[in-house]
Amino acid sequence: MKFYSALFLLFVALTTSLKSAMANPAKPDQHQDEDPYLWLEEIDSSSAMTWVKNQNQDSLGALQSDPRYPLIEKQMREIILAHDRTPFGSYRAGYVYNFWQDEEHVRGLWRRTLLNEYKKASPQWEILLDLDALNVREGKNWVYKGTNCLAPTYERCLLSLSPGGKDAAVIREFNITTKEFVVDGFQVPEAKSEVAWVDEDTILIGTHFGPDTVTQSGYPFVVKSWKRGQPLSEAQEIFRGAREDVGLSVSSDLTSEKHWVTISRNLSFFESEIWLWSSSDGLQKLPLPTRAEFNGIFQGRALAILREDWNPGTRHLPKGALISLAIGQDPSTAEIVFEPTKKMSIQSVSWTHDALYLTILDNVRGKAFRGTHAGLGWQLTPFSFPNQGVIGIQSVDPLGDQVFFTYQDFITPTTLYSVNVEAGKSTAFPQVIKQEPRRFDPSDLEIAQKEATSKDGTKIPYFIIRKNGTELDGSHPTLLYGYGGFEISQTPFYLSTWGKVWLEKGGVVAIANIRGGGEFGPAWHQAATKENHQTTFDDFIASAEDLIKTGITSPKHLGIMGGSNGGLLVGATYVQRPDLFKAVVCQVPLLDMLRYHHLLAGASWMDEYGNPDDPAMRPYIEKYSPYQNLKKDQHYPTVFFTTSTRDDRVHPGHARKMAAKMEAYGHPFKYFENINGGHGGAADLEEKILVNSMTFTFLFQQLF
Repeated sequence: MKFYSALFLLFVALTTSLKSAMANPAKPDQHQDEDPYLWLEEIDSSSAMTWVKNQNQDSLGALQSDPRYPLIEKQMREIILAHDRTPFGSYRAGYVYNFWQDEEHVRGLWRRTLLNEYKKASPQWEILLDLDALNVREGKNWVYKGTNCLAPTYERCLLSLSPGGKDAAVIREFNITTKEFVVDGFQVPEAKSEVAWVDEDTILIGTHFGPDTVTQSGYPFVVKSWKRGQPLSEAQEIFRGAREDVGLSVSSDLTSEKHWVTISRNLSFFESEIWLWSSSDGLQKLPLPTRAEFNGIFQGRALAILREDWNPGTRHLPKGALISLAIGQDPSTAEIVFEPTKKMSIQSVSWTHDALYLTILDNVRGKAFRGTHAGLGWQLTPFSFPNQGVIGIQSVDPLGDQVFFTYQDFITPTTLYSVNVEAGKSTAFPQVIKQEPRRFDPSDLEIAQKEATSKDGTKIPYFIIRKNGTELDGSHPTLLYGYGGFEISQTPFYLSTWGKVWLEKGGVVAIANIRGGGEFGPAWHQAATKENHQTTFDDFIASAEDLIKTGITSPKHLGIMGGSNGGLLVGATYVQRPDLFKAVVCQVPLLDMLRYHHLLAGASWMDEYGNPDDPAMRPYIEKYSPYQNLKKDQHYPTVFFTTSTRDDRVHPGHARKMAAKMEAYGHPFKYFENINGGHGGAADLEEKILVNSMTFTFLFQQLF
């Protein structure tokens, strides 16, 4: 998996006065005395929470009293809580594991069923853990954050539970056979921890061990080997990075030939050292370039996607390629598994016991391949899938043959395919085993891929979804969505609730594939980092201008939406070009870019944004930082800020301070801060229904 999937927008807070355990003391900032709203960074202070509650009350009243709100909420509820939702899951040793939430199980059920049972229309499930019952029993506010189970039986699991939805979680050992937490089993106190199984009685752990064990970003840089029954304080240290690193991760992968335990030392967000570890042989550093995305080890070969050209010996291996290097061999023997063209990028890499499986984007449309190595280099065979959407790998069996793919596009519900290659055969045909029911009528809708021309002349693709025969008179309420950062691709996805509440009512949706993302590989991302980050805003503005120029919409009917780094995107865009928009939905955003690196994990992001304390870098950041560039005498579109008190990735202070400044300047806005929810903004489905219903009511108020 991509490193950013584990660290997706990592921020938190200052705290000399924070009561919340999620904060670290802030670094001094020579400009902080100029900020009258620093008190809003004190997450749980009475003054800050009074401000939050007043804002929430105002926004709830203004949105829930709208006559359109009841229908929007009803449609959201019917879709989000639908009992015929497809229970997607992970395949392990003959079982499919699934986490399920509904109106009766708000916090959710962790459950499993046999594969043959899963393929039925209404499978019978074995309940492993009821989170709602656990919360009642323990008097807690646990939110499920996933499991890490010991192969090949997967009976012993390390279960992560977060208080209120934060990234920081406690870890408790769970026995699937008894359906109980293991008495005196492995238990890790609340922290942003990394764990990996070595054997039934040993795990590797990186966590907050005490002073000088976490980075400036709040992540562990020390790994220890921890034996069953041993106090955590007595675990043996086996690896140490540096406080200046982003952090580290550990993984344990059992393949058909060996059990591999790896430690990834993340020097920056996009640079890593990869180490193999075993109790008998100790540490072995893999001779891979640091600017590469390590994917794991398959048939004794390390796999990595290059983020820059690599020239081992006389070889030239291009940026963006997936390469393999046999363990213990010289780097000059590395082979290219797949080399994308200019319009391609590799999205995922997985494997069964005898084959590699790749998904890629080709002009932002999905393709999939099966790869094998028979001594004569890599051979890739394409699969036959629809070519208008995106293909994902839902789950694989690394010890067997089973693979699950998903396919979806904007108007086609997510479809689950099963692939199983029999021994000795080189081909396989995907079989549909489940499909999400349709949630809206797509019969009169069309999908088109357009191009806008950015400020520097680069062509920026974007998708547009609208009714057939839409008259190009500029009258259509349009929602433009984007992200543009951290090499994350914005791919087609089934619009589900958007289709029901927006498209069916005549609204238009546009999805921009701007630079900063990973749609066309590392170069597309790197074109918008650090001193070039303004490029991503220019691309988004160009997409908006193209929608207006072509007559799809007009400024009084155009809204934009983005979350996390996308919140920065829409924040900077509306501040720079307020004339283009009528409405802005700014979700869990980062907005004060001169202080982002002082908010816990912000230091890990300087590979993306640059360091505001660097005199050479600061002018670039200062020029676009939304919080600093908001003006009193400028007219702005109405903004709806949403965030979460318990978000320990992006500090809620970003949204709070921006809203407070807009309030002081007399600019229109709405603000809602969910007390629970973490970076996702909602801890359960009821909270998701509330936030989504408020968001689309706001868009109807502004754009229709």
